[in-house]
Amino acid sequence: MTTNEIFDITIIGAGPIGLFTSTYAHMRQAKTQIIESLPEIGGQVGTLYPTKKIYDIAGFTGISGEHLIKELSNQAHQFNFDVKLNETVLHFEKENDIFKIQTSKRVTYSRTIIITAGIGSFQPRKLNIENSAIFENESLFYNISDLSKFSHKKIAIAGGGDSAIDWANELSSITNQIHMIHRRDNFRALEYNVTKLKNTDTIFETPFSIQSLSKKDGHLEILLKHSKNNLNKTIIVDNLLVNYGYLSDNKIINAWGINMDKKLISVNSEMATSIPGVFAAGDIVSYPGKIALIASGFGEAPTAVTGALNFINPKINRTIHSTQLMNPHHKKN
Repeated sequence: MTTNEIFDITIIGAGPIGLFTSTYAHMRQAKTQIIESLPEIGGQVGTLYPTKKIYDIAGFTGISGEHLIKELSNQAHQFNFDVKLNETVLHFEKENDIFKIQTSKRVTYSRTIIITAGIGSFQPRKLNIENSAIFENESLFYNISDLSKFSHKKIAIAGGGDSAIDWANELSSITNQIHMIHRRDNFRALEYNVTKLKNTDTIFETPFSIQSLSKKDGHLEILLKHSKNNLNKTIIVDNLLVNYGYLSDNKIINAWGINMDKKLISVNSEMATSIPGVFAAGDIVSYPGKIALIASGFGEAPTAVTGALNFINPKINRTIHSTQLMNPHHKKN
């Protein structure tokens, strides 16, 4: 192993936070690679929400997941962007102060590691009712990759969080009718977006839960059960979109020996984990006051990079502004 084969920073995960972490690491002139288990960059945002608008990105009134990933990719490609796709980090260990990282394809070496793995591997939390699987991708959906499937249709959306409310607002302008199904009267989503939806023609089916699905004259019949008085109600729609959240699997991360807070990685104010030289940022981290937003992760990325570089060389300048970082790069190019 030669010095040229050792990275300063290895980033695990190529979602929005991983991409920006790579950009900032390159701005700090750190030799950096990203390792991503999925076949393409973007993580959960790119895979599950390509057409959905995201509203917590500074400078944008609303930006789709696909557009956000494209802009982050363009930003990263200003530099020598090194990303390995379809490759999973299995484990790592220290050898002479260098991390030996074993992936599903190779062994690689790095002075530090930054984990930006989002919620880990994920799958949608599905309807727990009999025969729901036969309707999947026909009239029952858990995410949207093609908005045209819902255009000029009567649809139902089930869920009470940000994702369900955001999709309802997004689809309200192209659908004929929306039924919003939630087992409680109150929603957990951002208050502004709930109010915005209530100013549309959306029909709120609360507090109801879905009891069964059946076909009727080419449409989808949904039997709803009232959460308080056990009364039943039937609605007929073309499509049902279920947003009950996602089940995450962090078995591989758990095996790395990092201190965890339930399914999340515990970090300090420098985004440092319990393993010296390993840092983390984004939805995967936990600390007092943590807010699970992409906007928060963007702020954590420079902190993690600075912590990693300070670990490599404690004498580095910790207060460098972007104008100082980019001027030398622009002169080179």
